[in-house]
Amino acid sequence: MTFALEFTEDPRTFLLRSGGLLERDPVLSTVVSTVTAHAVEAVERADEPPAHPRWWLTVVDEGSGQPVGVVMRTASFAPHPLFVLPLPEPAVELVAAALVERGDDVSAINGALPAARLLATELARRTGRRAHVHEHTRLHVLERLVEPRVAPDGRARVALPGDAELALAWFRAFHTDAAAQAGRLAPEGGGEVFVEADIDERIAGGRIWLWEDMLGTPVSLVGFNAPSFGVARVGPVYTPGPQRGRGYGSALTAHVSRLLRDAGSRVCLFTDQANPTSNKIYAAIGYQPVVDMANLVITRTVTTAARA
Repeated sequence: MTFALEFTEDPRTFLLRSGGLLERDPVLSTVVSTVTAHAVEAVERADEPPAHPRWWLTVVDEGSGQPVGVVMRTASFAPHPLFVLPLPEPAVELVAAALVERGDDVSAINGALPAARLLATELARRTGRRAHVHEHTRLHVLERLVEPRVAPDGRARVALPGDAELALAWFRAFHTDAAAQAGRLAPEGGGEVFVEADIDERIAGGRIWLWEDMLGTPVSLVGFNAPSFGVARVGPVYTPGPQRGRGYGSALTAHVSRLLRDAGSRVCLFTDQANPTSNKIYAAIGYQPVVDMANLVITRTVTTAARA
């Protein structure tokens, strides 16, 4: 089997090439689909192209002419990691060689296993570095919604423009707090960056929900992405430390999941495998694992002389 690699910086071209592949497994492809759909909207608004690297790759089986894998580099935050969906193992070396030849300096890769690990390892080998997993994640899909047995006091409500400052602070706190809960002092290799415009857009689209206590004080937040190919992805889910353990996050996640399901979407979310509490909570609501993924980093090898 031989493969052709089709790179493009135009998300519309990518969807023409790979849309059928993404649609065949819309849960697995949720990140690629939602990111690409957002990029298409930006192109159609005639927004300025971003300064950071942004491209998509379709791996095509030359025998059938059909796409068999995709890679994208669209993250706005350093080090602009690749995102990888399953790839035929024989294609991994070809992709790695093409990235090196293109001069793409890749130091982080996220995505489905084993493809993400194989590509990171091959890139490290070709550039004299080493690859290691920073975070093990798992993609889950809602199979049958199970309402929490005990509902906490308060109520769910959609976030309003006046909640934007709080929502932005909690979006920014999410990755740092999640890393600390999993025993990682800080996100390695950078983390997603949120700005006011991101939050304003989500609030305008009704895609941020809050749980407020009996006094009307927000105590938990759940966001979600706009559906793509019939799949909506929940996240982030954030409850500040002093409010944890009271069922707010569970109740709000169940509420948002129910709204999305009743609107006709399949619903999915990611968990950090190193956080047993969140994995247990989502399993109790009815989420079932689909595929293991990982965030990997590629670093320079430290020699004895350098350490000395």
